[in-house]
Amino acid sequence: MQPSIVRTSTADLYDAHVLKNYARAALTLVRGRGSLVWDDQGRQFLDFTSGIAVNALGHCHPHWVAAIQRQAGELIHTSNLFRNSNQAELARRLVGYAGPGRVFFCNSGAEANEALLKLARLHGMRKAGGEEGKCYQVICAKQAFHGRTFGGMSATPQEKIQKGFRPMTPGFVFGELNNLASFEALIDESTAAIFVETIQGEGGVNPCTSDFLHGLRRLCDQHNLLLMLDEVQCGIGRTGSFYAFEHVGVRPDAIGMAKGLGGGFPIGAIWVGERAADLFQPGSHGTTFGGTPLACAAALAVLDVLERERLMENVRLNSVRWHADLRQLVADFPKQVVGVRGQGYMVGVQMVAEPPAYVAALREAGLLAPPAGGNVIRLLPPLTATVAELEQSVNLLRGVLASRT
Repeated sequence: MQPSIVRTSTADLYDAHVLKNYARAALTLVRGRGSLVWDDQGRQFLDFTSGIAVNALGHCHPHWVAAIQRQAGELIHTSNLFRNSNQAELARRLVGYAGPGRVFFCNSGAEANEALLKLARLHGMRKAGGEEGKCYQVICAKQAFHGRTFGGMSATPQEKIQKGFRPMTPGFVFGELNNLASFEALIDESTAAIFVETIQGEGGVNPCTSDFLHGLRRLCDQHNLLLMLDEVQCGIGRTGSFYAFEHVGVRPDAIGMAKGLGGGFPIGAIWVGERAADLFQPGSHGTTFGGTPLACAAALAVLDVLERERLMENVRLNSVRWHADLRQLVADFPKQVVGVRGQGYMVGVQMVAEPPAYVAALREAGLLAPPAGGNVIRLLPPLTATVAELEQSVNLLRGVLASRT
C-alpha cells in the first residue's frame, strides 16, 4: 500500500524549514517572461525588482536561455585548475569595456568586493615596502553597502548589517559621500585604498557626483592609493553605460561587478587595471565555482543581447521621459514624495514615510519594487523594459499615492 502524499503549501514549507533571515512577502513566484512575473495564484506583476538588479534581460530571454541550455549539455564545471574557453572570452570582453587589465571571476557581489579588499591589502603591503600590517586602511562611504562577508560588513557602516557580528575586521574608516574633504581628512600613512559605490544602492540610490569621483581619483594619485569602485548593482548597463563611472570619465584601478552580469545566473568578477594586476599571484586568492563554463556562457549571452539589441542606448533614451514623469509625482504628491534620484534604470523614489506600506500597496496593485535606505522605494526595471512598461510603473505608483491622500 502506497503511503499517502501530504501536500504542503510553499508558505508552510518555508515556515517549517527555511531560516528566517528574510522578511519575505506573502508571494510565491512561479513563472516569468520579460518584465512580467506570475505567482502561484495566477496573478501577474510588473517586476521592477529584477531580482534586485540581477535580471538585466528580464525573465527567460530566449538567447540567454538557449545559451545556458546549450552549455549545460556540453560542459558545466571544470575548476580553475584548468582553462575554459568561455572564461577566456568573457575576460576579453570585460577588459574591452573596462580598459587594459585583468579579470578574476567569482560567484557574487560579496565575493567580488572581498577580492577587492584583499587587493587593497596587497597594494598596501607593496606600498609599505613589503611590510605586512602597516598599510591596510580602506576609506569607504557612510551609508555604503558592500556585502555580508566579514570584510564586506566591515566596509558597510550600517547597524542592521553589523549588529550581532562584532568585532568587525579592522582597517575601515568612513567619509561622507560627495564630501571630498571628509575623505581627504582620513588619509594617513596606513591608507591603502578608497572604496565606494559609484551609485549607492541599498543606502538609498545615492550617486557619486562627477566632482567627487574626480577628486577621489586625484587623492589616490597623490597618495599612491587604489581607487576601487563597487559597481555590483549599478553596473552592466543599468545606467545607460556599461559602468556607471563612465558617465563622468573617471578611470578606477579596480572594479567589482556581479548581479546583472549573469542575467540571473550567479557570477561575480573584478577587473584590475595594469597598475595592480600583478598583485594576485598563485595561491593568494581562489574560488571553486568562479568562472565556470556555464556561468560564463550566461554572462556572454547577457553581453550579446546588450550589444545586439542596443539596450544601453535604449536605457539612455527611455529613461529621460520616465524620470520626468516620476519627478512630477513630487509636485503632485508633496506630502508623500520627497524626491527622485538615480540614473538610467536605477531610480530611487524618496518618500516622507517609511516605504514598507507603499511597497506592499504597490505589490497589491501589480508592481514589484524593493525598498532601500532613507525611506526610498527602488525601481530597477530590466534593461529590456519598454516605454509602455515604464509608463505603467508610474501610473501604478501614482494610483497608490492617490489612494493614500
